[in-house]
Amino acid sequence: MFPPPRPHRGDVLIAVVGLLGGTVLALVGLDMQTGRLFDSPRLALIPLAVMSAVELLRRSAPLTALAVGTLALVADQFTRGNLATLLMYTDLMYAAVLYGPPAAARRIPVVTFLITVGGTIGFLAWFRDAQALLVGIVIGLISFVPALTGVSVRNHRDAAETARLRADQTALLAEMDRTQAVTAERARMARELHDMVANHLSAIAIHSTAALSIDDPETSRDALGVIRENSVDGLAEMRRLIGLLRTGAADPEPSSSPALGSLDALIEQHRTNAASSGLVCTLDDTRTDPGRLPAPVELAAYRIVQESLTNALKHAAPGPVTVRLEQSEELLTVEVASVLGDRPGPRAPGSGAGLIGMRERVALLGGEFEAGPVSTGGGPGIWQVRARLPVGEGSVRR
Repeated sequence: MFPPPRPHRGDVLIAVVGLLGGTVLALVGLDMQTGRLFDSPRLALIPLAVMSAVELLRRSAPLTALAVGTLALVADQFTRGNLATLLMYTDLMYAAVLYGPPAAARRIPVVTFLITVGGTIGFLAWFRDAQALLVGIVIGLISFVPALTGVSVRNHRDAAETARLRADQTALLAEMDRTQAVTAERARMARELHDMVANHLSAIAIHSTAALSIDDPETSRDALGVIRENSVDGLAEMRRLIGLLRTGAADPEPSSSPALGSLDALIEQHRTNAASSGLVCTLDDTRTDPGRLPAPVELAAYRIVQESLTNALKHAAPGPVTVRLEQSEELLTVEVASVLGDRPGPRAPGSGAGLIGMRERVALLGGEFEAGPVSTGGGPGIWQVRARLPVGEGSVRR
């Protein structure tokens, strides 16, 4: 069993003030009526004490307090009466509507209105005097008016609570949108950083390992040249990305982003980096109209080719590395194929982030992505990367 809740400080204050005020009124002889069945002034203090006691329940048990208070008010009519008892009853009526259940808040005003109208008509029929209207007014003032006031305050309170909840929901949705935007931007920057740097660092790692393992001045000189070239290119791309972050440009794909027109330079760079590994890279562009595509599509295709060449440099066996581009009215198809197998010489370790990044880029554009070994019917296996990218502006997902 849980202990009953402690009365609210405001309820205690109302009860104490009402009890003391009613006692003072009784002591100075300010009675509301005379000639009652129980005419002793002290008997009027009993309903007053009961009404003060139930004031302590006006929040925790408002309907119980109203029921007991109604009985105390009826009992007060058989005594000389006390103004404090009457005033505290109006507060109980108000509290029952304000703190009671929703059903009671809807029914109490209707019931008190009917009691007011019925009491007025009944007293008019009994006394047959217009002054009987005053009795109906009094009934309305102690029952219907407090109930109506409670309904108004409750409606305002509920409206304020609804507005607060709506504001909290709006703030929560805004925070969720901000978090998703930050997460998406961080993922985009991670893909950009990986695609820009991985190619150069892989070439640096492979050629530096070759220079350290082969004691040949000519080989070391060539390796240092490749290392320097990739270091300079990597630093240039890093500066471009850092500049984009510092300026906070609103364009998600800046105009300086690489495009398919730069594939020739990328292929040439890969030839230089992969010369010592026995890889021969070729570009087969079968597009009949190699016009400018949407910037997100151009960037995604370029990065897919770049990362595929980086993976070939890390893992492919000696042989051809073919980059093929096809375009229809709705799709741009990018294929990169390399020989699957073991090869001698140094290799750069892979993290697996490249395939994940390529898959994410294609998914953002609503395309299709495949990567894996392909059988050639008896010959050496081929590792093939294939991406189908929608080329319409409306196909780009934001």
